[in-house]
Amino acid sequence: MKKRTKNRMMSLLLELLKDSKRSDRELAKVLEVSQPTVTRMRSRLVKEGMIREFTIIPDFVKMGYEIMVITCFRAKYKVELVEKAEKWVKKYPNAIFVARAQGMGKNGVMVSLHKDYSDFDNFLSDLLLVFGDDIEDPGTLIVSLKGAIVKPFSLKYLAEAEETSEG
Repeated sequence: MKKRTKNRMMSLLLELLKDSKRSDRELAKVLEVSQPTVTRMRSRLVKEGMIREFTIIPDFVKMGYEIMVITCFRAKYKVELVEKAEKWVKKYPNAIFVARAQGMGKNGVMVSLHKDYSDFDNFLSDLLLVFGDDIEDPGTLIVSLKGAIVKPFSLKYLAEAEETSEG
């Protein structure tokens, strides 16, 4: 890919991070290219996997979620456990991120949203029931989504940081 094309593609990606609801026409004006060029570039970003999905970031409290929980644990990794975990998290759409991790004696992390503490307690109980022999020392950090939030979750900060480092 030519450097100029790569830069344009990155510029488009950054603009989409700031506000993905803008039309290709609006984006074309900002990027100073034609609308068909933006459409082609957007399609290419999707095809090449730079954009995995188009989604929104809602107000979780208005959706009824009061807490976000970060759970860290030490898992006894084996192929069967990964398959078991993939099956288990499908039951819980509120588990929004699960991955291997490293640090503080832990090797797994999960981020989940919950309507209230009781909802979280049921979730954690099921996790321990299903994975009790496979995970050790689960630790949780409970974040009140109704509390003081200094910097709300958004991906636009990445775009703003790139623009600052380029300028």
